[in-house]
Amino acid sequence: MKTAQLRQAFLDYFKQHGHTVVPSSSLVPADDPTLLFTNAGMNQFKDVFLGREARDYSRATSTQKCVRAGGKHNDLENVGYTARHHTFFEMLGNFSFGDYFKREAINFAWTFLTGDQWLSLPKDKLWVTIYATDDEAFDIWTREMGVPAERIVRIGDNKGAPYASDNFWQMGDTGPCGPCTEIFFDHGPDVAGGPPGSPEEDGDRYIEIWNVVFMQFNRAADGEMQPLPKPSVDTGMGLERITAVMQGVHSNYEIDLFQDLLAAASDILGGIATTEASLRVVADHIRSCAFLIADGVMPSNEGRGFVLRRIIRRAARHGNKLGATEPFFYRLTGALVDLMGEAFPQLVRTQAQIERVLQQEEEQFAKTLDKGLRLLEQDIAALDAKVIPGETVFALYDTFGFPVDLTNDIARERGLTLDYDGYEKAMNAQRERARAASKFGIDYNAGLRLEGRTEFTGYEQIDGHEKISTVLVGGEEKTAEAGDEAVIVLERTPFYAESGGQVGDTGLLTWSGGRFQVKDTRKDGSHHLHVGTVIEGEFFPGLEVDAHIDHSRRQATALNHSATHLLHAALRRILGEHVTQKGSLVDPDKLRFDFSHFEPVTPEQLREIEHQVNEQIQANTPVSTELTDMEEAQRKGAMALFGEKYGDTVRVLSMGKDAYSVELCGGTHVSRTGDIGLLRITSESGISSGVRRIEAVTGQGALAWMEATDKALREVAGLVKASRDSAVEKVQALVERSRQMEKELEQLKQKLANSAGTDLASMAIEVNGLQVVAAELPGADRKALMDTADQLKNKLGEGVVVLASVEDGKVTLVAGVTKSATGRVKAGDLMKYLAGQVDGKGGGRPDMAQGGGNDPARLPGALESVADWIAKATS
Repeated sequence: MKTAQLRQAFLDYFKQHGHTVVPSSSLVPADDPTLLFTNAGMNQFKDVFLGREARDYSRATSTQKCVRAGGKHNDLENVGYTARHHTFFEMLGNFSFGDYFKREAINFAWTFLTGDQWLSLPKDKLWVTIYATDDEAFDIWTREMGVPAERIVRIGDNKGAPYASDNFWQMGDTGPCGPCTEIFFDHGPDVAGGPPGSPEEDGDRYIEIWNVVFMQFNRAADGEMQPLPKPSVDTGMGLERITAVMQGVHSNYEIDLFQDLLAAASDILGGIATTEASLRVVADHIRSCAFLIADGVMPSNEGRGFVLRRIIRRAARHGNKLGATEPFFYRLTGALVDLMGEAFPQLVRTQAQIERVLQQEEEQFAKTLDKGLRLLEQDIAALDAKVIPGETVFALYDTFGFPVDLTNDIARERGLTLDYDGYEKAMNAQRERARAASKFGIDYNAGLRLEGRTEFTGYEQIDGHEKISTVLVGGEEKTAEAGDEAVIVLERTPFYAESGGQVGDTGLLTWSGGRFQVKDTRKDGSHHLHVGTVIEGEFFPGLEVDAHIDHSRRQATALNHSATHLLHAALRRILGEHVTQKGSLVDPDKLRFDFSHFEPVTPEQLREIEHQVNEQIQANTPVSTELTDMEEAQRKGAMALFGEKYGDTVRVLSMGKDAYSVELCGGTHVSRTGDIGLLRITSESGISSGVRRIEAVTGQGALAWMEATDKALREVAGLVKASRDSAVEKVQALVERSRQMEKELEQLKQKLANSAGTDLASMAIEVNGLQVVAAELPGADRKALMDTADQLKNKLGEGVVVLASVEDGKVTLVAGVTKSATGRVKAGDLMKYLAGQVDGKGGGRPDMAQGGGNDPARLPGALESVADWIAKATS
């Protein structure tokens, strides 16, 4: 059974047993601050398990793409050295949300694995583990499934604390948790290792293939285990592991999917043996890199992008080790799309984007790889011990972009280790920035425990008469009085809660006895939180209030939000289909849109983008919305925005002639495109590698911007004594004149340097056979000092030149040594000494060095000491 067939068989099996097949979620978790990447099938159902979200099904199954290459779950350094570690893997799972529990979950797993119609694994090859005190699971396995008691292992608290066990699962330090049961496959006595729970369990003979978690408790911050009202089930089975079992191989890299990837990589690299560890690294890494890029992650120096960059560079380094002399990794994308594109269509849609990102990143890394490797080899050759100094590890990272795990890979190949303590000290602020993305953590019980949900009425109305369901002051449910900062939850509300880049509404909640100023509206699960201050009176649950949103603010925000959709569509039409949203901010004053693109947008392209958007605005077509399911929305061509979380029913927004823009969006919008009035792009810039940002204004904001621009043009025209229409030509003429004057000034400075060089040469003194000049040139800038030093070196024959100047309380220093004298005196060494004399720093090459200082008063003494320093250095 091939990998693709096994994946489909799993989904078909659970679909036949009443499970809804749910597509894999993005590798970038939506609205989840606890995760760097999606790393388990249950991630997308977390709010369902927590009771914060309801679905229209109680049974689900999925094959979830997962990445473990950063943060708490980081397998990166093991990839390529073990049989089963991957940066990317697929997790097959079935889930029950308060529906079935232990008996059914165990039966589903056992039947799929051993049933004649399904995998037909020999029952005597399967072992089971349970939590030590879970007698219920033990009885189900022995009495109903027929597993002999001697093949069931009870695992207790083996991690040093109550419930800290391989067989007790927790979502976090707090929150849903419960015992689990695992199924292991015995590869046979030819493979070293003992059964789970034994001293030899780390061997490869017994391999875990399925984990069934029984979520039946909620763990509070004080450690108390509270029974959940609706016990649930979360399971996971690694597709690669079960495929290896079904195909009778021991290593995941021997299954059909990896064999095809390895063969493709081998062809690209000139026929490298597919058993090479470095080739396995390449074959593994193409999956994580391609899927991360397809889900909107771009290489960068922080967060998720930094992890992606690490993986790409690790693959590039291993390709280099196998003989690659030019970018190769991106060429493997096509083979991956052929193998996995049917199961994951986003790979097909984004293939060109993936290839371009990978190629660009490889080319960028190739520029520094050779230099970095040479530096590392030099340091290794000079080692007296088996440890690479932390300073070297940091220098490789800081100068050449070598992540520490890449250096560790190279060290491991040489039988060396790294000085991690020294590296940690050297990293300081840069290390903290790189690690910031790994600091994910949250108390799952810290969220508001609210019943029901808030019904949003704001699409149809801007005011309402509503009932308060909850009032919180300082996090506690109590009556809010005048002056209190509070959170008010309504049963229904016209206030839009911040989401999808659109800011939350502001306004007032009033009744005959009080006023509450709403300063922001936010979401917590399915509730809208009205955050603000009590102006007068009291507010308490059950009170009916009049809700009034700030209509002008809402309308201005709606103009910008609708314009953002048109802008997105125009960008894709003009720049290409690779353009996808990377973030947005829509408020009453402006819109900001971040998107994937590899080069600055030209002025001509910006004009065309603006023209197309305004053409759609002027057409004044109706803006339509439709509620449908995700499958139908995708059939209509609706775009799902990066980082957004969508439910079972989605809102499709269409606007413009011939459905110019079709997107999924829950925001508030105009009724007709003409309501936007006008769009003007105010700026375009790059914010990270492969990500650009456009800012724009609409409606009255666009008119105000045009008026301000026109005023600035009139003022410039006045300054250059020109008319408004001729101001550009006059400024161009002035700029050209300024450039000509700068050239003339440079020529005069060069003549001055020549003259000064002649005069200073006559002041040279002889020190141990060297002609030495040390002097101050008042008013000279650094370039003038350099030019004069070059002139002097030509005149002295064999000698040393030190020149200095002072400006704004700062000392500028230049030191030059003729080439014939660099064997005796190094300009860099001399500069370090001199700069230290004037409270500064400096350095450079043996023949030329630069520096500066903060203490001009000590400059005369420093210059006088040059001769003595040279005398000592050459004696």
